[in-house]
Amino acid sequence: MDVMDASAPTHIAHRDNHTHRDVNGGWLRPAVFGAMDGLVSNLALMTGVAGGAVSQQTIIITGLAGLAAGAFSMAAGEYTSVASQRELVLAELDVERRELRKHPKDELEELAALYESRGVEPKLAREVAKQLSKDPEQALEIHAREELGIDPSDLPSPAVAAVSSFGSFALGALLPVLPYLLGASQLWPAVLLALVGLFGCGAVVARVTARSWWFSGLRQLALGGAAAGVTYVLGALFGTAVG
Repeated sequence: MDVMDASAPTHIAHRDNHTHRDVNGGWLRPAVFGAMDGLVSNLALMTGVAGGAVSQQTIIITGLAGLAAGAFSMAAGEYTSVASQRELVLAELDVERRELRKHPKDELEELAALYESRGVEPKLAREVAKQLSKDPEQALEIHAREELGIDPSDLPSPAVAAVSSFGSFALGALLPVLPYLLGASQLWPAVLLALVGLFGCGAVVARVTARSWWFSGLRQLALGGAAAGVTYVLGALFGTAVG
């Protein structure tokens, strides 16, 4: 079966069939991976403590403490990381802005040479560079895209990164604690719910990868399950040694 409808106008068929995944991930990637991090880290923490044969109250406190500590750590780390990246980008933009103001001809030649290197005829490359350089802000944006690989109008927000990381991590870390908060007295409901969540996160990740949803889901389930199993065994060994 042909993907393109031969009876449709070419431009419509091309538009309807020529679509791509969001390769940058947008909001989906940090949100899903934040939740996955919360799930794996808190599940492993709780199973490790449970392996030491401690009380139900201790496991709950451990899970809640892991949730709070991890969420605040993720938020602080994301804020600092994104803020630093943003400050670096703004500093480089200032450098480029000064160069455009002090050496406009050199910057124009630089842009024309770049287009030439991509196969544009020299005369046309110079004309294109000249036209695009008439507006200083447009020239800055073009140089930033071509030389630095960034979009000045689409810089990440440190606050948004921090809030999204905090929320997604907290949500993921809550899953293994939830059964205990609802009255569960054994570990297996928490493990089961967490593993279901891991499979779900892995399946959602398939939206930003070329893998199938079941492969991504099973892979994440296996990794999270392995982490929980290893920490449980270590907790049991340490608990026996300390006891």
